[in-house]
Amino acid sequence: MATSLDGARVLLTGASSGIGAATAPVLAERGASVIVTARRGDRLESLVASLPGSGHEARPMDLSDPAAAERFVLDVGPVDVVVHNAAMPKRRHVTAITIDEVDETLQLNYLTPVRMTLATLPGMLERGRGCHVYVSSLGGRLGIAAETAYCGSKFALCGWAEAMAIDLWDSPVDVRLVLPGAIDTEIWDAPGSDPPHYDGPLEPPSTVANAIADAIEGDAFEVYAPDMKGVVEWKTSEPDPYLAGVADMARQAEAKQ
Repeated sequence: MATSLDGARVLLTGASSGIGAATAPVLAERGASVIVTARRGDRLESLVASLPGSGHEARPMDLSDPAAAERFVLDVGPVDVVVHNAAMPKRRHVTAITIDEVDETLQLNYLTPVRMTLATLPGMLERGRGCHVYVSSLGGRLGIAAETAYCGSKFALCGWAEAMAIDLWDSPVDVRLVLPGAIDTEIWDAPGSDPPHYDGPLEPPSTVANAIADAIEGDAFEVYAPDMKGVVEWKTSEPDPYLAGVADMARQAEAKQ
């Protein structure tokens, strides 16, 4: 199945910067009315003012509390599409990470999308139309050194999306999973995380923004942006060489720091 963005009411989380800020205009250009949310209200207001079309809204909200996120999405009212993009990084060696850091990461990256999904799904099914887009990460299919909490949350999101797609296979509600690679966003410099090991090239957020819009209007469940599917397939078939290679890369990165 596929969902047309023309005339759709779309809720986009994590919209004040990076992938979210790049996605909002793409959705609007395709005819959607976009409700953007994030903590930084001033950025949201500026974003909405720049969007083509009409019916756009800025709804500032801290989604780190899943219960509050559920109340928020119910207050927003009926939506045709939810793009679950809000997330936080957490780079910390497994010997140094705390359970509070793990819980904090899991709350925003996994439990908030789950609560928002369960709150909006009945209405979508009743109206016979809907789409949930989960923006996970390549780190939701590949283990990354010093990112146990982050990868755990993103692996969970992938599993949720995949099982949900099976449960809703014969329903009018679509499920899409978007897996960004290394993207040029604030995630690399976010406070509360150790320096990243990765220092290679970064893709612009527009790569993911276009992939999200295409996924909504397309019929494929899983989309990589950029296309790193081959790496995931290799890891799945040869996990030990993958783990050894990543561990070696981590040692080299730590030696430079």
